[in-house]
Amino acid sequence: METKVTNITVEKVKTSKISQVDFSNLPFGKVYSDHMLVCDYSNGTWHSPRVVPYQGITLDPAAKIFHYGQSVFEGMKAYKDTDGHIWLFRPEENQKRLNISSKRISIPELPQEIFMEGLKTLLQVEKDWIPTTPGSSLYIRPFIFASGTGLHASPADQYKFIIACAPSGPYFSGKLKVLIEEKYSRAANGGVGYAKAGGNYAGQFYPTQLAIEKGYQQVVWTDDNTHEYIEEAGAMNIFVRINDTLLTSPVSDRILDGVTRKSVIELAKSEDFPVEIRKIRVEELVAASKNGSLKEMFGAGTAAVISPISGFGHRDKDYMLPEIENSYADHLKKRITDIQYNRAEDPFNWRYQVL
Repeated sequence: METKVTNITVEKVKTSKISQVDFSNLPFGKVYSDHMLVCDYSNGTWHSPRVVPYQGITLDPAAKIFHYGQSVFEGMKAYKDTDGHIWLFRPEENQKRLNISSKRISIPELPQEIFMEGLKTLLQVEKDWIPTTPGSSLYIRPFIFASGTGLHASPADQYKFIIACAPSGPYFSGKLKVLIEEKYSRAANGGVGYAKAGGNYAGQFYPTQLAIEKGYQQVVWTDDNTHEYIEEAGAMNIFVRINDTLLTSPVSDRILDGVTRKSVIELAKSEDFPVEIRKIRVEELVAASKNGSLKEMFGAGTAAVISPISGFGHRDKDYMLPEIENSYADHLKKRITDIQYNRAEDPFNWRYQVL
């Protein structure tokens, strides 16, 4: 039975800035709502969860987040249906993964009741910030970082947990052209690739920028040892359709256990799509493109849900994917978003009602 947190205080803004926001033309993650949730860790315990006006954070220059990178985060969305009800999509999975990430880099695990009750309280306060224009949602960013001080290379003794919200439009528009990366690696065996640690993403920016300069939008990461197998697409899990079979890489130390990834797999299996979870060789991808059996590639993640890939580059050659009707990507995205926005039945019990 879930424990209730009854001492979440709420301090509301004196004047909302919501009237200044154009909800019909929202960028992704650049407009922030009026309030945020804050919770502190000190003296061995998480305490004092509270909703406060969105504001800056003051930290000591010796705060360990600046020096040793103890920071983890999650990505979630809240949706509002046509009746004004507010929904989340599999939030318990995000809560569990936040603690998996935290444990890997020695951040104290956050009690589930603080995460869930804090999130619900914040969303009830911010309900008017959830957009209803097609393709839009309230993007939710829970994160934890080391606020304790000290220049000794060791875990901090104080941390902050914050949830901030950003009413947002679509993450990507159109299809992506990607470059298969064979020099730089996103993660390594025994590392922190499976955690949503901030440093994982910082390490991606430089190789991605190099790919952008070559005319691509993202990179496809390969394994760190041989670069023979594809693993992720940018910050998303990757799916490949060869003939009618949907393929995706197994999760590992290097690959994030994505909530959308798990949902795509479960949904595809429920509709009797052939699904294989196995390693995918780059040479298999190239061969399938050459013989015409490569039908689709797409990324899957919270921000974009599903992002179709138009083609990939490999060793100075581009391989374009065919334009097909009734694509798996379009079908699966519609099924998932219909559940998220409460437009269809939810046989998996993924939808979580907040209000």
